[in-house]
Amino acid sequence: MRPMDSPDFPGLAAVPSFDRRAWPMGGRLDYWTAPDGWPIRRYRLGSGARGRMLVLGGRGDMIEKYLEVIHHWAERGWAVTSFDWRGQGGSGRLTDDPLCGHIGDFGHWIADLAALAAEWRAEGDGPCVMVGHSMGGHMLLRALAEGLEPPDAVVLTAPMLGLHSAPLPLWLAHLVARAMVALGQGEKQAWTQKEGSERLNRIRQKRLTHDPERYADELWWRDHSRDVALGPPSWTWVLQALESTRALARGDAVARIAAPMLILATKADALVSTPAIRAMAARIPGARLHIYGREAAHEILREMDPVRLDALKRIDGFLDEVAR
Repeated sequence: MRPMDSPDFPGLAAVPSFDRRAWPMGGRLDYWTAPDGWPIRRYRLGSGARGRMLVLGGRGDMIEKYLEVIHHWAERGWAVTSFDWRGQGGSGRLTDDPLCGHIGDFGHWIADLAALAAEWRAEGDGPCVMVGHSMGGHMLLRALAEGLEPPDAVVLTAPMLGLHSAPLPLWLAHLVARAMVALGQGEKQAWTQKEGSERLNRIRQKRLTHDPERYADELWWRDHSRDVALGPPSWTWVLQALESTRALARGDAVARIAAPMLILATKADALVSTPAIRAMAARIPGARLHIYGREAAHEILREMDPVRLDALKRIDGFLDEVAR
């Protein structure tokens, strides 16, 4: 499909306002226990008359960031389940630094996803679909490549299939990350981030979304629930991300993924590599790819309404078609 060149998308109806700073009525927030006993914070909303949906957030995300879109899909009849990855959001921390986004091995997250998905599948009948954003999209694709039972449909938004490492080339970024881990800095933040800096917040907002109000919602949740706040990743996370994306790109298992798949990306993404997304989409049988233009930043589902509603329309139409 041709990338959109304008943020003006005709034919999209306005939606009723939604309080993005409150948990929707009727949802259930609890903890799922991983096989090794680790508590994973989980949220469920929706009747399930349409089927079941599992939503996987990105690095540093927490469930609260996606309550608006979770509510949208619940209103369409999906029983939506989302969770915080081990070590971020409300699922605890893996170092003594509460703001450091650390994981020793991405394989731990793959194991958590496989176990949680197995229980999720057994919760009811009807179509089951999985939606993964950014790092969550990478984890979902990697899990499917490693043998996770495919759902009836997969949606990926700005999946982390390659990283931007500027000003360093990828090979040098890999070398630096490997050296820092070897020097015993693996559990330390890979860079510093001043939490109260308005300048840094503006830079971060522009990388994530053009919508300052939705970005402010994330800061509001962080300020009101400090246990969900997260800062930069650890050096080990950086090394794992570089190695995992490279291994997925070089392997041939993605060519055997059978689930219908829709991938949404943006050519203006400053965090993940759009060329890597294009290359991966071309290798997955039947994958559909739509790439937005400069009107969309990394968080497509938290963008200004013209982009966000267009993305939801594409996703809902795709699920109506393939997940029956």
